[in-house]
Amino acid sequence: GGMVYVSSMGPVDPETGQVAAGGIKAQTTQCLANLKARLEAEGSSLEKVASVTVVLAEEDDFAGMNEEWLKWFPTNPPARQGAKLPARIPGLKVSIAAIAEA
Repeated sequence: GGMVYVSSMGPVDPETGQVAAGGIKAQTTQCLANLKARLEAEGSSLEKVASVTVVLAEEDDFAGMNEEWLKWFPTNPPARQGAKLPARIPGLKVSIAAIAEA
């Protein structure tokens, strides 16, 4: 049992330390890849995610984020809430935090 709490995963490529290039879809993909890796390192997985918080710098990016999101969670997606915050890192468009079953 137990839960895994993953604080906000930004769209930074762990190999280069750079924000993923290519706009909101590329950044969403990088966030979810980072989230997947962190969850698996903790013995969990994307399939065990119960709740996520998606933070967008720009509301207009919701559609692009959602399109990419649906590729990662095609069935029974976790509960999701959104927020809009000014990006603290230049170029950062999205970050995603999650709570999953261990």
